[in-house]
Amino acid sequence: MASNMEKQKRRRGDRRDAIWLRDIDPMHAIMPYVMPHRSENETYLKITVDLTNALRFLNKKNEGRTEDKYTLFHLIATGFVKTITLRPKMNRFYQGARLYQRRELSLAFVVKKRFQDESHEALAFKSFGPETTIDSLHADLMQEIHQCRKENQDDPTTGFMGLFMKFPRCILRPVFFLIRRLDYYGRVPKELIATDPGFATVLISNLGSIGLDAAYHHLNNWGTNSIFAAIGKMREETVPQPDGSMLTHMVLDIGITLDERIADGYYYSKTVRLLKHLLENPELLEQKACEEVEY
Repeated sequence: MASNMEKQKRRRGDRRDAIWLRDIDPMHAIMPYVMPHRSENETYLKITVDLTNALRFLNKKNEGRTEDKYTLFHLIATGFVKTITLRPKMNRFYQGARLYQRRELSLAFVVKKRFQDESHEALAFKSFGPETTIDSLHADLMQEIHQCRKENQDDPTTGFMGLFMKFPRCILRPVFFLIRRLDYYGRVPKELIATDPGFATVLISNLGSIGLDAAYHHLNNWGTNSIFAAIGKMREETVPQPDGSMLTHMVLDIGITLDERIADGYYYSKTVRLLKHLLENPELLEQKACEEVEY
């Protein structure tokens, strides 16, 4: 089912991938002139998730499975989809000194074809609708990952990058200047950015899969991505209980970098609380992304 944004008729000033928000407050209207670059508007948020329920939930989902198992990545990705579906201001971006609302909600991440130093990487990019559940997202992502891991086959964006790099610098510089100007007006050919993570709602880096802790990654001025999430590895945490005893459980940190201009601090606060609530109560992710949650 298409979202209201996807159905809305395109008007003058709208982009192919987003709707120009004309009626916004003066502060948000002036911000792209005061601080025009996404990289100078970065805000850093950290979430520590209690994995007690999540690990139990994943064990149940994986009963009888020998391959394509549900993982924390699927759970976290679904959490972002549901959170942003219910908190739509997080699906905005600035480009061309204007604030836009995306027509779709998309996730992007890098897929390592093999866990070897010399192995190549592929770019995965997937859009999700308001009826997304953890089961539908799992099926979509596994299909995308299997496709990305095929040897001798590049995703469209990687293929175009390889083509561009055959040209000398004197040609590449004006070509990319032109592409940036086209993006300023929302007219970059879709084929050039079909799987470019710089144009996704959320760019996710699963650092935990390679044994690293969560980090804060910078935003790029290229593209329209306003949210970068870095997932850390599981770790033990010991916390005191009301009766004086100590409880040790598994937790996971998520570092989030976002463009502070797309919303305000109160909106971010409620968004983070919702995401944490969903990840610590993962049965809610079996519901459709558009279903409201009390938190």
